[in-house]
Amino acid sequence: MRPLEDYLVIDFSQFLSGPSASLRLADLGARVIKIERQGVGDICRTLYTSNLVMNGESSVFHAINRNKESFEVDLKKEEDCEMVRELLKKADVMIHNFRPGVMDRLGFDYQSVSALNPTIIYGEISGYGNEGEWKNKPGQDLLLQSVTGLTSLTGNADSGPVAMGLSIVDMLAGAHLAQGLLACLYRKAIKNEGGLVQVSMMESAYDFQFETITSFMNDGGVLPERSLKNNANAYLGAPYGIYQTANGHIALAMGSIPALGSLLACEALLKYTDIKEAFDKRDEIKAILADHLISSDTEKWLSILEPADIWCADVLNWQKLIEHDGFKVLNMIQKVEMLDGYTYETTRCPIRIDGELLTSSKGSPKLGQDNQNIIKEFITLKAVTNA
Repeated sequence: MRPLEDYLVIDFSQFLSGPSASLRLADLGARVIKIERQGVGDICRTLYTSNLVMNGESSVFHAINRNKESFEVDLKKEEDCEMVRELLKKADVMIHNFRPGVMDRLGFDYQSVSALNPTIIYGEISGYGNEGEWKNKPGQDLLLQSVTGLTSLTGNADSGPVAMGLSIVDMLAGAHLAQGLLACLYRKAIKNEGGLVQVSMMESAYDFQFETITSFMNDGGVLPERSLKNNANAYLGAPYGIYQTANGHIALAMGSIPALGSLLACEALLKYTDIKEAFDKRDEIKAILADHLISSDTEKWLSILEPADIWCADVLNWQKLIEHDGFKVLNMIQKVEMLDGYTYETTRCPIRIDGELLTSSKGSPKLGQDNQNIIKEFITLKAVTNA
C-alpha cells in the first residue's frame, strides 16, 4: 500500500507548476481528479513546448498528467459548480494555480471551500504572491527566471543573461507545494485539521538560490561575477566548469590546480600553488585548462582523473545517457497506457519507498473521460437536480 492511498485530490491547476505537485501526490498513491474547462481543458493540452504531438495533444501534458482522471465542467454553470462542490466535500486536498482573485470570483476560494469541508487542505501557487504591485503579473517561468536573478548566474561573463533550459521555477514551486501539502496531511492525520498552503514562484526561485543570495547579502552586496571562460558557478574558482575535449566535453568540479597540472601533464598549471589563485586568477587558469584538454579525448582524461579521485564526469546527451548501464540499472523509464489504448514511455517517480519503485501504468486522461464514473461515484442525484 502506498502512503497516500485513499486520499482524494481535486486539482484545478494547469500547465506545469500545480500539475507537477499533483503528479507527485498521485505517484505516492493519491487519487487525483483534474477539474478541466469544458471544451478546452488544461491549457497544457495544446500549449506545446516542442513540435511533438502525442495522441492529438502536447507531449508535456502527457508527461505531467499521467496517473490522473479528468472531470470536464463549465464553472459558469451553477449545476457544474454544484457537482464540483460535492467533490470538494469529500476531498482531502484541493490545488489551483490561478492568479489572485480568480478563485474568489468562481466561488472556490479558501474560505468558501473550507466552509464546505473544514478539514480540506487547500494548496495554491501564484506567480508573485497575493500582495504588492506584481501580484497580477503572469506567473510564467522565463519571466520569473529573469526577474529573480537566475539568468545572471548561467553562461560566461560576456554572454549576457542566460535562462536555464528547463521550466525550473515551475517545477520548484510544484515541489514546494507538494512538501507543504504533505506536511499538512500529516497534521490532518494527527489532529484532523485542514489548512491553507501557499507558494509563489518568486519565493521558490529565491529559495533555489539560498546559497548564492546568502553570500551576496553577507559580502557587502557585491554581485557575483561569472568567469569569462567555462563558467559553471559564479562563486566557485577554477577549475569548476565544462571543457571541450577532442571528441566531446568533460566536467571538472573542485580540485587542486597543481595536482591537476601533474595528472594532466600540463606544466603551465604547476605554478598556481596558492589556493587563492583558483579565484583570483580563475579566467587565466581556465584558459590554460581549456587549451590543454582539447588536445585529447574525454576517455583519456577520465582514465587519468577518476583513479586519482578527481571529481570529474563525461558530459552526455539524453541518447548516450539512456544507453548507459549506469542509467539502465535505475529503471527510470516506464510505459503507460491511456484509456484508448495509446501507449507512451515517460519517466517514473524518482522516490523509492521500502525498496519499491513507484511506477504506474496509467497514462494521461482524455478530456472529460472520467465524468460519468465520477458523477456516479461521488455526486448524488439530489445534489445535481437541486442545483
